[in-house]
Amino acid sequence: MTDQPKSHAPAAGTISEPGVPVIPFVNWIGLRTLYIKEVRRFFKVQLQTVWAPAITTLLFLVIFTVALGRGGREVMGVPFNSFIAPGLIVMGMIQNAFANSSFSMLAGKIQGTIVDLLMPPLSTLELLAGIVGGAVTRALCVGAAVWVAMFLWGIDVTPDHVWAVLYFGLMGSAMLAFMGVLTSMWAEKFDHAAAVTNFLVAPAALLSGTFYSIDRLDPTFQMISHANPFFYVISGFRYGFIEVSDSDVTAGFFVLLGVNLVLGGLCYLLLSRGWRIKN
Repeated sequence: MTDQPKSHAPAAGTISEPGVPVIPFVNWIGLRTLYIKEVRRFFKVQLQTVWAPAITTLLFLVIFTVALGRGGREVMGVPFNSFIAPGLIVMGMIQNAFANSSFSMLAGKIQGTIVDLLMPPLSTLELLAGIVGGAVTRALCVGAAVWVAMFLWGIDVTPDHVWAVLYFGLMGSAMLAFMGVLTSMWAEKFDHAAAVTNFLVAPAALLSGTFYSIDRLDPTFQMISHANPFFYVISGFRYGFIEVSDSDVTAGFFVLLGVNLVLGGLCYLLLSRGWRIKN
């Protein structure tokens, strides 16, 4: 019997030799699947997750414009409705980014389906990127819906600095998405997540200069406002529309970058250890 040379080619149906990593760098297919799952989840109930927040935000604008905006009232040299419109848009964006990311893992923990996130071949960074990416996408959808509603209402919401609108909108949404991930890991029931929303996120957003200029505040409260990262989100986002802001835009640029790096690093560390998820 004639010896035949051994073939080292992989058998039909195999992807690589044993011991050779199939996903050497980034699992793009898994990351894309998780991202699509997160987006489809909130799009299935878009009346509640996108359009309802847009209508609620528009009602804020109508109420404050009717109550305080008559008689040519101006703030920082612009009409009152043009002043509060950018703040309302980004406030809706960041609140919904938090709501989306804080629900993902918390629902899995409560329903016992958290294994669907932990078992797939996704690294910690890929898992975090998928969840945060879905939350930021929801924030952008809400922001676009609010912008269209205000435009149709007759408010001048034409951006003057598109880069500022994009940067501060995305950084603010990512910041709240990271906070939502931390909340979903810490919380044991939906009441805990609701408490963070009601006692931390909502007050910090409302008291960050959305409806007023901090120049009118007492110096002590001005200092407190400058310690609130939400303030830099709203001030920088407003600058993108009306070219005026309560803070130094460059300072806000780096403050939000630093806050997101810290929050992102903390999320990565706790996720990699399985804090309150695997235990």
